[in-house]
Amino acid sequence: MTWTVSSSPTEFHTGAGEFLAAHRAENTVLLTLAHRLGRDGLHVFGPQPPRFGWWRAEGAESVGAAFLWTPPFPLRLGRMPVTAAGELATVLHGQGERPSGVGGAKAAVAAFTEVWQRLTGAATEVEVEERLYRLGELTPPTPAGPVRPARPAEHGLLTRWTEAFFTEVGVPPVPDIPGVIAGRIADGTLHVREDGGRPVSMAGVSPVLAGMSRIGPVYTPPELRGRGYAGGVVAAGCARAVAAGAAEVLLYTDLANPTSNSLYQRLGFRAVEDCVVLKFT
Repeated sequence: MTWTVSSSPTEFHTGAGEFLAAHRAENTVLLTLAHRLGRDGLHVFGPQPPRFGWWRAEGAESVGAAFLWTPPFPLRLGRMPVTAAGELATVLHGQGERPSGVGGAKAAVAAFTEVWQRLTGAATEVEVEERLYRLGELTPPTPAGPVRPARPAEHGLLTRWTEAFFTEVGVPPVPDIPGVIAGRIADGTLHVREDGGRPVSMAGVSPVLAGMSRIGPVYTPPELRGRGYAGGVVAAGCARAVAAGAAEVLLYTDLANPTSNSLYQRLGFRAVEDCVVLKFT
């Protein structure tokens, strides 16, 4: 069994691109991270260069696993058998790498962490437990309410909402949230639900990559929840993704939030896999 670890996005695309596209749901985070690194530069997430990796079982011609790591954020595992995850921990430790944590499907994360703890003695802390969903048949709420692309004048409000979203789910925020929001407003990938002419909820829609688009972040201020606003804006985002060519529309939910998990199932989302993000302490 062999891991190839590289700092070159071109090598990653050549080595793992076909595998990522063939399993786009389980590799959704890797696809979107690689897209942003290619668009905005290798240091968009921090001063340290990213690491890319792909794995082949012994004697196999095709790739069977992949990861992407953007320090200082946790290592992200894509679709991966547990044997590959355990071997990856050994390989990275041998190269002197020290990720701050690891995220991905629960079984792969557990296998990586078991080896990592044996090698380093690190303790772990759960940052978030998630469930990955795939849209089946969309069932929009009735009434869905008016939903439209976000406007430049709402930049400050939507920046604050995004910061609140990351605080609420308990994961590190992406770098330069104001810049990210400005970009999403400019390219029309952030939608707003209105009520009485004012924004009451928002949802992002990722670009279509390998036939996949992911919804997120989704945020409604606490005082406005329970009124169906999130359902309307998510449904509109799904429709936009499909119209843009997405064969699969995905989203992650926080397993600690039963309300959102129930909402997305009513909209037509079906569970793909449970995931976890761990922090090494």
